Amino acid sequence: MKIVLPGGTGHIGELLAGALRDEGHEVVVLSRGPGHVWWDGRTQGAWTREIDGADAVVNLAGRSVNCRYTPANLREMMASRVDSTRAVGEAIANASRPPAVWLQMSTATIYAHTFGPPNDDVTGVIGGSEPDAPGYWEYSVRIAKAWEEEQRKAVTPTTRKVALRTAIVMSPGRGGAFDMLRRMARLGLGGPIAGGRQFVSWIHEQDFVRAIDFLLAGDIDGPVNIAAPNPLPQRDFNRILRTANGRLIGLPATKWMAEIGAFALRSDTELLLKSRHVVPARLRQAGFEFEFPTWSEAAYDLTART
Repeated sequence: MKIVLPGGTGHIGELLAGALRDEGHEVVVLSRGPGHVWWDGRTQGAWTREIDGADAVVNLAGRSVNCRYTPANLREMMASRVDSTRAVGEAIANASRPPAVWLQMSTATIYAHTFGPPNDDVTGVIGGSEPDAPGYWEYSVRIAKAWEEEQRKAVTPTTRKVALRTAIVMSPGRGGAFDMLRRMARLGLGGPIAGGRQFVSWIHEQDFVRAIDFLLAGDIDGPVNIAAPNPLPQRDFNRILRTANGRLIGLPATKWMAEIGAFALRSDTELLLKSRHVVPARLRQAGFEFEFPTWSEAAYDLTART
C-alpha cells in the first residue's frame, strides 16, 4: 500500500512510519521539516498529489499537548488539528483517485473525567461539563470534538473515515510518555498523584501499530477507541511500573505538588489528574486481540527494551 502520513515526524509518527515501512508499505510523510514532502498543515499545494492515488491516509498532525495550557497554546492546539484535518479532507475530495480509507488521529480525552464505569466507543459519555473537573479542561474536549467534526463533515463519499480516539501510546523510545514515567519511577518519584484514584488509559506501541493495520484492512468506520482493555488507577499503574523497574518506593505527590512539577516541566496537570477510563469496544467486537492487554505485561516488556 501507499500510505500518506501527515504529521509523521512526531514520536508516534516516527513509530508508525517505521513499522509500516518494515511491513513493506510505501510511506510518504508530510511535514514542515526537511527530508519529507512539505506541507503547512492548512493550505492546498503540491503535497496533494501524494493523496491522489494513495491507498490510505493516516493523519497524525497536531501541536503536542505536552505544554502549558495557556490561551495561546490552546488556540494553537485547536487550529493545528482542525486546519490540518480540513486540508486533508479537501485534498481527498478533490482527488481523481481518492484513498480508500482515512484514519484521523483523535484522543481519548474526548470522554468525561470519571472514576465510575469506563467509556467505550459505543455508549461512552463525551466530556465537557463534569462538576468535579476544572473548567478549563472543557477546552480539551472542545478541541477533540471539533477535530472529529472536521473529519465527519468532509465530503469524501468513496473514502472510509475512522477517528482514532487514542490513549497514551507507550513506547520505550526516548522522548515519549513511557520514557518520562520510567525515569520518574527510577528516581523514586513514581508514587500516587493527588491520591491516585484517576484512571490511566494506555496502549502498548505494538498494539497501537497492530490496531492501525487492523483498521486499514477492515471495514470499521466512525470513532474507535485505540486503548488497551484494562485501564487502571494511577496509583496501581505507577506501582506496577516501579516494580518492573526494581523500585519499591515511590514518593506520593499532592495536587499542589503536581502543579509545581507540571510548571517546571512546562506541562499541564490535566495530563496527570484527568481520569481517562476508556476501553475498546468496537475493536474487540470486530475480532482484534491485544498482545498486551494488561499493564503488567506491557510495563515489563517496555522496561526490558529500554
